[in-house]
Amino acid sequence: MFISLAFAMSLSVNAQESNGGISPDMLQKIEQSYQDKGADRALRNAIIANPLKKLALNQDNHVATDTYFSNEVKSSGISNQKQSGRCWLFTGLNVMRAQAIAKYHLGSFQFSQDYCFFWDQLEKSNLFLQGVIDSAKKPMDDKMVEWLFKNPLSDGGQFTGICDIITKYGVVPKEVMPETESSDDTAVMSSLLERKLREDALELRDRVAKKEKTATIQERKTDMLANIYRILVLNLGKPPVKFTWTRRDKDSKPINTKEYTPNEFYKEYVGNDLVNGYIMFMNDPTREFHKLYTIDFDRHTYDGHNWTYINLPMNELKKMAISSIKDSTMMYLSCDVGKELNKETGRLDLNNYDYGLLLGTTFGMNKKQRIQSFDSGSTHAMTLMAVDLDEKGVPKKWEVENSWGADYGFNGHLIMTDDWFDAYVFRLVVSKKYVPQDIQEILNQKPIRLPAWDPMFSNEQ
Repeated sequence: MFISLAFAMSLSVNAQESNGGISPDMLQKIEQSYQDKGADRALRNAIIANPLKKLALNQDNHVATDTYFSNEVKSSGISNQKQSGRCWLFTGLNVMRAQAIAKYHLGSFQFSQDYCFFWDQLEKSNLFLQGVIDSAKKPMDDKMVEWLFKNPLSDGGQFTGICDIITKYGVVPKEVMPETESSDDTAVMSSLLERKLREDALELRDRVAKKEKTATIQERKTDMLANIYRILVLNLGKPPVKFTWTRRDKDSKPINTKEYTPNEFYKEYVGNDLVNGYIMFMNDPTREFHKLYTIDFDRHTYDGHNWTYINLPMNELKKMAISSIKDSTMMYLSCDVGKELNKETGRLDLNNYDYGLLLGTTFGMNKKQRIQSFDSGSTHAMTLMAVDLDEKGVPKKWEVENSWGADYGFNGHLIMTDDWFDAYVFRLVVSKKYVPQDIQEILNQKPIRLPAWDPMFSNEQ
């Protein structure tokens, strides 16, 4: 039986309307609900011509930010990750830098982010290629295979990766391997590396399908990584095997000059056991607290450690954070930094803006609901360095050392109210010495394994 195109389309439209489409009657009600009165017309004109943030700024809350902190770890110079996603690396190195400065009374000092980034990118390339080999017998639409090809490489990361990279390759001072154009702005280099890795991965899958010997496939993978290494050298520079460095005090007076390997420098200026000396925590109200979790394949090196953490209520995280700060020890922190951020003042405050009042609506989700609905997640890592406590020891506000340059926010720092801390801080890395024994014992649990593609960790920092 012949059915005209117009009749078929009308059937389709009717089906869509009956199943939830916007019908003409519904559209009429929606349009009539808007009353184009004088106040709304003036508001519309204002919003059309101005940034929402400017109009939503809560003037009652727009006062000079109190920059006093009762407990503070002093920082020495603000770093700048520029146009890259390396906040995790800068933050981890800043934590270790603070310890080295305090121990040796150094002046302005930084570890080379470029050096660590070089090895991170090579190791992640191997992680991807070996993951492709391991899953080569699975179809391309397998969830793990699909995730691998979507995520062959990134400049993002997390603290466990810092530990594995530094423990394996050591560290060097920034002046020994300074930043380059491609480390400051990673986009082009990263996209080219991803493209090449995907091309190589298809070849490796084909070799597995042809049942080539494992040794032959591994040899080919080594050739592929040699090509990646060359691209990295051309973009980031060649990592030193040995170097000579002069340690200077805070007044730039030379103290001694020595020759080091990167691992020797790590042992002298970092020294502590990064892998076993720190515990990663998270505040995720969508999952059970006081449990141990691990994210499958969320690591930086194939022979390294998956991101593993203890999920805790926020009040328990804060107690450890306060203990650490009081003992002059900075911490790795990650949060949803873009929420309610006033860039001019560097203030993170739930009352910075009143979008609901401006737009005549409400935004009422709690932290659990924001996570469940993909509205919020960890986007940026910074170094937690200060807390302001009231007379009862209750935190009023917190301060972090950022890696967006000294001109951003409050002299390169951001200040967050305690309410904002509750709402948008997700992860904290704490030295074991500040972790109560009963919490440390959670590490003895068999970790609950989460998939690599879990949305909570897709933008891990």
